[in-house]
Amino acid sequence: MDGVPEPHTGWTFLTNHARVLAAIADNQNARIRDIAAHCRLTERAVQKIIFDLERDGYLSHTREGRGNTYRIDPSKILRHPAEAGLGLTVASLLSLLAYDEAHRSAPSQK
Repeated sequence: MDGVPEPHTGWTFLTNHARVLAAIADNQNARIRDIAAHCRLTERAVQKIIFDLERDGYLSHTREGRGNTYRIDPSKILRHPAEAGLGLTVASLLSLLAYDEAHRSAPSQK
C-alpha cells in the first residue's frame, strides 16, 4: 500500500487498541483505511480492534451513507485492574493523548 508507513517492531507504551481509539477520537468519521495508516496497522487489525471496542461498550457506530460515524463512551472505566482500581476512564486516557499530540504538533517557542 502506497503511503503506509512501515510497521513498528518491538514493544511500545501504548496498545494498538489505545492508538485506534485515539485516532477515532481525532476523527469520528475516519475510514478504517485511514485509521490503519495512521496507526501503522493493517485494515484487518483495525477491524478487529473496533469489533473488540464495540463489543465491550467503549465504542459504537452509526452507518452514514457509505461510511461510519463512531461514538466513544468517555465514561467507560479502563480495563486493566491497575487503572480500573483508580477509576481512570477513557476520557482521562484520551485527554492525555490529545494533550501530548497538541504539544508535539505545536511549533516550538524559543
